[in-house]
Amino acid sequence: MGPVLAGVLQLLALIGALALAHIPLGTYMARVYSSDRHWRVEKWLYKGIGANPDTEMTWPAYLRGVLAFSAVGVFFLYLLQRIQGVLPGSLGFHSVDPAQSFNTAVSFVTNTNWQSYYGEQTMGHVVQVAGLAVQNFVSAAVGIAVAVCLVRGFARSRTGELGNFWADLVRGTLRILVPLSVVAAVVLVACGAIQNFSGIHEVGQFMGGSQQWNGGAVASTEAIKEIGTNGGGIFNANSAHPFENPTPFTNLFEVFLLLVVPFSLTRTFGVMVGSVKQGYAILGTMATIWVGFVALMMWTEFAHHGPAFEIAGGAMEGKEQRFGVAGSSVFAVSTTLTSTGAVNSFHSSFTGLGGGLTLLGMQLGEIAPGGTGSGLYGMLVMAIITVFIAGLMVGRTPEYLGKKIGTREIKLAACYILITPALVLVLTAASMALPTPPNSMLNSGAHGFSEVLYAFTSAANNNGSAFVGLNADTDWYNTMTGLAMLLGRFLPMVFVLALAGSLAEQKPVPVTAGTLRTEKPLFTGLLVGAILIITGLTYFPALALGPLAEGLAS
Repeated sequence: MGPVLAGVLQLLALIGALALAHIPLGTYMARVYSSDRHWRVEKWLYKGIGANPDTEMTWPAYLRGVLAFSAVGVFFLYLLQRIQGVLPGSLGFHSVDPAQSFNTAVSFVTNTNWQSYYGEQTMGHVVQVAGLAVQNFVSAAVGIAVAVCLVRGFARSRTGELGNFWADLVRGTLRILVPLSVVAAVVLVACGAIQNFSGIHEVGQFMGGSQQWNGGAVASTEAIKEIGTNGGGIFNANSAHPFENPTPFTNLFEVFLLLVVPFSLTRTFGVMVGSVKQGYAILGTMATIWVGFVALMMWTEFAHHGPAFEIAGGAMEGKEQRFGVAGSSVFAVSTTLTSTGAVNSFHSSFTGLGGGLTLLGMQLGEIAPGGTGSGLYGMLVMAIITVFIAGLMVGRTPEYLGKKIGTREIKLAACYILITPALVLVLTAASMALPTPPNSMLNSGAHGFSEVLYAFTSAANNNGSAFVGLNADTDWYNTMTGLAMLLGRFLPMVFVLALAGSLAEQKPVPVTAGTLRTEKPLFTGLLVGAILIITGLTYFPALALGPLAEGLAS
């Protein structure tokens, strides 16, 4: 069997598994967020934090809950790293310095998991489990909660009430993420991923020295890292490390984990708004972009010209032999079209155009299918923009799911799609213009520019993967990427929650002969086109200076 055929079969198997999980998981999540019953353990948690889960919140109150919870998370995780040197299970590692502690705390609380440090040489067991792993769960639950809040804005009318943040947070964690992670961790352990709390071991003697490695709760961390589209690994090699991702099967399984919740949330959306066809339209948009990117990535990595590529069967530099070009391509596309940021290969070693595809996947806004929750609300904002454009074409007031898209709604949607590109382009320009930041680049020219552009694209879009080559562990990059992660996470949430409140207050508009049918394939095609055109117009000049210049010159 040739490598191309093997890659196609892997892709088909992955699509089949996602299709099987879509309806049951999506329907279950809709029931979770629509239920009025509380588990006993949930009641204990509500009592402990002093929250009444049955109290409905307006969008400002919901936003205050999101920001307050996240601020406490940043403070606690920062403090945990700063006192690591005196904690048990620190493996002898010192406390993390202030700039790195700030960057890492912000990174994990914002679901970015950007790591400018060597995980196995920096963080002990307590910080990994009580700090980073906990944030893997709750940061993902926050994203889903905000998405559900926007869905309620479409589903409800003549009200300012959008649910309860604390109830949504607790339910998302205990009823969805924890059970899925337990099952996934058991599968990973059975397939060879490690799960222990061992110390540091010296292994073998070679070239006058020895190799050291430590254990950790790797399988359980890996499970929520993928399911919650977090991405931060215990080891610096991330999902290329055999302790995290031992076999080709686990590689495909991990891709399934990072896609299953974002894709299934489209079903949740359809059920909650009372029209599963609307969910299928959003799913079709996400799937079209994802499959198209995978096909393009495989083509660039398999068919790139040159005798070395032909002998190796594709562009194998920076890729694991046990995964090959196909497994690496599917993983790279999936991790950058979601907000996962996990890597099983070095994106910097991809062909020029292949590296450009990983950049473009994040620049789309990570909406195909995107992060846990953030992908759905990002796609719904793009749907609002698309409906508005269609309304301009025919001279009709735009409507989506029975709600008019007026001046207020389109302003909020426009602010949402502009904030992230502004962060990426301004911070990239500043890093290239100032005298010191360019010293962190390993390469010069187009590839060096791509390293910087990738770093801020990854940070502002809460992805967390790196192009490799850029020394990001400096005061400038730790501070600036930290700010990009904070602003790129929470400013869009402000606009999404305000949009949810505006929609929920409206009176439903009846469907007429002139209403745009947003559940039809025509709308899906229009939505795909709008996403690609808006992203292209925004980022094409920057891409032309980096991956496009490199790809066309090779």
